[in-house]
Amino acid sequence: MRVVLQRVSRASVTVSCERVADIERGLLALVGVGHGDGPEAAVRLAGKTAKLRIFEDDAGRMNLALRDVGGTVLAVPQFTLYADTRKGNRPSFTAAAPPTAGETVFGAFVEALRAVEVPVQTGIFGAHMHVELVNDGPVTILLES
Repeated sequence: MRVVLQRVSRASVTVSCERVADIERGLLALVGVGHGDGPEAAVRLAGKTAKLRIFEDDAGRMNLALRDVGGTVLAVPQFTLYADTRKGNRPSFTAAAPPTAGETVFGAFVEALRAVEVPVQTGIFGAHMHVELVNDGPVTILLES
């Protein structure tokens, strides 16, 4: 499982000209699920997401976690995080989990965040989404199981 976290001052997801998610300060989490990933990986990475100290304290040091700053997560499913570009110019996505498994693990990630009282909004699994964000920093962190 791979999660790309971007610290944002705001982010949103639009599907078919309709805004389906919109957050202010927090994290945009692009979530990719690979073959063999299960709910246990989702729970572990959700815990890491909630506790990761990447927000600045009063001294300007990255010392605060999401809940410390009252932040929200915008979780967006993104199978393209498993693109294999080693051969040729067209990416292969064979390492990505099948849609039903991916959706289940993505759901487990979202529920694990909610279980630790992190507010979460989501994109729509399998939809063509337009994601807008203002990266704060910029700060971008890659988590892998």
